[in-house]
Amino acid sequence: MNNFTRLEQPTGRFITTADREYLFFGGTSYLGLATNQAYTSIFIAGIQRYGINNGTSRNNNVQQGIFDQAEDYAAKRFGFEASLLLSSGYLAAQFLVRTLATEGEVLHAPSCHPSLWLDEKPAATGSFVDWATATVAYINQSPQTSFIIVSNSLDNMKPEAYDFTVFSHIDPNKKIVLLLDDSHGIGVTRKNGISFDRSNFHLSNIELIVVASLAKGLATDAGLILADEPRIKSLKRSNFYIGASPSSPASVYAFVYGEQIYLEQFQKLQHNISYFRERIASQLNTVSNFPVFSSTDPNLYARLMDAGILVSSFPYPLATDPLLNRVVVNAHHTEADLDRLSHAIGIY
Repeated sequence: MNNFTRLEQPTGRFITTADREYLFFGGTSYLGLATNQAYTSIFIAGIQRYGINNGTSRNNNVQQGIFDQAEDYAAKRFGFEASLLLSSGYLAAQFLVRTLATEGEVLHAPSCHPSLWLDEKPAATGSFVDWATATVAYINQSPQTSFIIVSNSLDNMKPEAYDFTVFSHIDPNKKIVLLLDDSHGIGVTRKNGISFDRSNFHLSNIELIVVASLAKGLATDAGLILADEPRIKSLKRSNFYIGASPSSPASVYAFVYGEQIYLEQFQKLQHNISYFRERIASQLNTVSNFPVFSSTDPNLYARLMDAGILVSSFPYPLATDPLLNRVVVNAHHTEADLDRLSHAIGIY
């Protein structure tokens, strides 16, 4: 297997080695913003305005206005009362799970991202559906009254979209905080939205908090927390928020002022997803509006490499398991690219 671990180039539409150019269907830059020239120009304008970084606390008496502006903007853009930005999604997730652990019993879903762990890998295994059903029963029968349910919003590996409506069957006398990591779905599966329907979470006993790395689809080196206003005000009093330097102001500037480019890229991405889905039929595993397509065919990676196409391929979920091949469509791909991929897979 060729080694692509020391690249000196962006991971865009093509990856070039010493002997060959590969059409790239991998990574997490679903919207192609990380290598979009127009978006890069906005980022550069942000550097010229604010500098490369701002290594000060968010409670410093000298502040750049882009951070408060971006937090107000993010809350409105994604439909929440308030938001909070930290320097990375990992920091934001750790901040939340460790803060919330003091408020009730923490229950992790299977396959939670490591950024959501407390100290050790959570014990939950099996399917999300079985776990969620068992969790509702456990909470309803427990003498405890306060619980923190922690989960990814979707499984970006298989992929699989999770259904959280089961939690509406929790005893209304139980206090629930539902913490969902939407790093791979935010702004990707729904235009300017999180990846799941919020209408099921208007229950008085369930508080929804969303955390996300914006470094995936939205090409922003920052961690975002979305919640109601009292929760965000409380979090902003924490040493996690006060003591940590913020993300690059230029990156946040591009997030705020690059929305029109985002909208154009979102439309292209959804077109590409639909175009490719029409050609793969049931040959690959996928979910609606999400650009990841997976296969357990052990020969797929080599077949695509022979055709000059590079995808992600590794054992999953355990090192002893068969290879999981992940084909990632992004907004930069053309219909000709998708036709070439379909032919190489052998299904079109």
